[in-house]
Amino acid sequence: MAKRVTDVVTCFVSLGDKVLLLRRSRYVGSHRGRWAGVSGYLEADHTPLQQAHTELEEELGLASSDVVLLCEAGPLVVEDPEDGRLWRVHPMRFELVANAGRLRLNWEHTDMAWNAPQDIASLATVPGLALAWEAVRQGGTASETSPLNRPYLVER
Repeated sequence: MAKRVTDVVTCFVSLGDKVLLLRRSRYVGSHRGRWAGVSGYLEADHTPLQQAHTELEEELGLASSDVVLLCEAGPLVVEDPEDGRLWRVHPMRFELVANAGRLRLNWEHTDMAWNAPQDIASLATVPGLALAWEAVRQGGTASETSPLNRPYLVER
């Protein structure tokens, strides 16, 4: 019998040469305490890009005008080693714009950190996060004019 595949979006938010990762809270259904991108189930009435913007708003408080899409890669199927579940991941990469507002975490995450992309593979992440990053890494480059030293405050 074939396994059911669950569609999700995973969004990477870049700022110059850094990528934002979020630590999943104890209130989420899977992979508690692991690092992830902004992610969520793909609703039946949404395209992956529409769902990405919904998740960016819900999880970080970012409006669509706060980010620029750099790459939307084709879906990747990832098997979860913990329970064998199959995820069809729709990865995207966005650049945070210079005048974006504060980043605000919702209940799904406890922490956030700007990381060098090459560090993703060495972190305790959700399954397939490094693979999803590689899928969008070559699809676009972050703007050289990004405000690398801009302070971002987290509201909880």
